Amino acid sequence: MHWIILPVVLPALLAPVIGFVMRHDIGLARIASVTGTVLLLAIAIVLAWLAAGGETHVYRLGDWPAPFGIVLVLDRLSALMVLLTATLALIVLIHAIATGWDARGKHFHTLFQFQLMGICGAFLTGDVFNLFVFFEVLLIASYGLMIHAGGRDRIKAGLQYVVMNLAGSTLFLFALGTLYASTGTLNIADLAVVIPTIPAEEAALVRVAVILFMIVFAVKAALFPVQFWLPATYANAPAPVAALFAIMTKVGAYAILRIHTTSFGPGIEATEDLATTWLFPAAIVTIAIGAFGVLGARRLMPLIAFSVVGSMGTLLVAVAVFSPQATMAALYYLVHSTFAAASLFLIADLVVTRRAGDSLRPAAATVQNGLFAAIFFGAAIAMAGMPPLSGFLGKLLVLDALREPGTMVWAWSAILGGSLLTIVGFARAGSALFWSSTAMAAGPAEGPAARRATAGELAPAMITLGVLAGLAAFAHPVAGYLEATAVQVFDRAGYVAAVLGPVETEDATPIDTVIEQEG
Repeated sequence: MHWIILPVVLPALLAPVIGFVMRHDIGLARIASVTGTVLLLAIAIVLAWLAAGGETHVYRLGDWPAPFGIVLVLDRLSALMVLLTATLALIVLIHAIATGWDARGKHFHTLFQFQLMGICGAFLTGDVFNLFVFFEVLLIASYGLMIHAGGRDRIKAGLQYVVMNLAGSTLFLFALGTLYASTGTLNIADLAVVIPTIPAEEAALVRVAVILFMIVFAVKAALFPVQFWLPATYANAPAPVAALFAIMTKVGAYAILRIHTTSFGPGIEATEDLATTWLFPAAIVTIAIGAFGVLGARRLMPLIAFSVVGSMGTLLVAVAVFSPQATMAALYYLVHSTFAAASLFLIADLVVTRRAGDSLRPAAATVQNGLFAAIFFGAAIAMAGMPPLSGFLGKLLVLDALREPGTMVWAWSAILGGSLLTIVGFARAGSALFWSSTAMAAGPAEGPAARRATAGELAPAMITLGVLAGLAAFAHPVAGYLEATAVQVFDRAGYVAAVLGPVETEDATPIDTVIEQEG
């Protein structure tokens, strides 16, 4: 059954064909890229259907058994992330083509497909070494996309981005070497078998490796204190690239959830306390940084970038609890925040291209000022967490999952206070961009402000808002699927058995017993 490898192989084969054969014909490149992305979405739907039954599917490359060979693992979580990636990619690609961003450089579609290969591979891989490999594919492709169309500010921000991520890659290699020297394996399932057998007093090197992994994943997730690369990178990247990058930070959150839950804890004495000790306070600070960044931003793109930072803090506050209920809330908020951030970047692109830059100063109104204001308002209330869209339900689920005495005060204060500051920041931005602009209009719009957005330009932002409304309208079945996904994530014995075959582990407590104990 070769479906599992197709999300990696399809863009990997398509990218060089576009790069070498179609780079001088933008029409052919567009057709190939859209066709490939549509096929990727179809494959992702099939994989989600396969995983919906609750079975963990394993693909062994070369038919080499784990842990000796390379394996890809498909369960509800990885299928969800691949489907989320494919859906967002198609929306972003339509926007890039409709607005002409893809024509501002020869290799946009090649890099775009390599980016999809790296993201899908990171979600499907079953060992941490290949997670490193796919991270590097992500880094190279994302750097090329980030500096697409050139410009001094873009090159400067891209340099900061690549230096920070190369430092993270170096730490990743150190972590891999340390972990392999301590355990003799890098397979996620095999680690879940080996690490519980190491006495806590002899697990110093393993603990060092776990700390290094958490730092690396924190860099990818833009978590305090290594979040500073994100605002400048997202604010200066081409808008459709920034919208695609909305899924990039989720790769870091996914890695934390997948590897720590399966290989390092909970229930593993030597390593279970390492992530929970620092991840929760770091997420709290990240929420604060994002909220104050939104409140103090003087330009639209940095404001949206800081809102992404704050949303990652909210997501990782829930992840840090490492319980099925909190994980279900985190997954719902992950899906919501991805589309909310993408929606904001896409509508911001339409607004900025019709104004003199993205400064939050009043200017003459554009010809479709009211329409842009309505779309921006919808995306802003979604990101801030106001009803009736899915952001409100996502934050409610997170708050409901964080009711333990040790976490409730900090988490509720940070999330509610951050939401208030975010609302004020977006209200100030919307007022300057649309309301004050209407008051300044002295006649018919001229120049770029007079160019009406086409249906193709408006459709992607409208589709993302439709997804957010659908998440709210169908919250019950979505939450039911995500609850089953969270239960499967914490079924360590089931994951190990699927990858390695039946193996006795020290943590063989049935997941139903764990949920019952946690209430």
